Amino acid sequence: MKRISIAIVAGLLSSGIAFADEQNRMDHFEGEASETLTQALENMAEGNQRLAELLGAEALTDEQMGEIHMLTYTLENALQRVDQEVESMAVSLEEVHLGSESLDQERVAINGADYLDAAAPFVQ
Repeated sequence: MKRISIAIVAGLLSSGIAFADEQNRMDHFEGEASETLTQALENMAEGNQRLAELLGAEALTDEQMGEIHMLTYTLENALQRVDQEVESMAVSLEEVHLGSESLDQERVAINGADYLDAAAPFVQ
């Protein structure tokens, strides 16, 4: 299930879905940082769980709306990190593809290892 969710998120990001318009935001918060892919996936898991809990209420209070607003910053940071990591993985995988076409074993080995290392958090 985790793999499917991440694949969907990655697909949405690569299709050009934009984050919220800066001019329409209430207040600006930093949100929790996502310095690594692993941290981004953890922030998404925790943030998504909390968002689901909040959205499960019959009616949202102003306080809950404020919490959702702040939570979106952390989730946006996580999605941006995932997007960056997926872009990097796509480059490595393309190098593996091209290397396999030209029978370049070194190119395949180096880029294949890079790809597998980068992709590991998605399949754990």
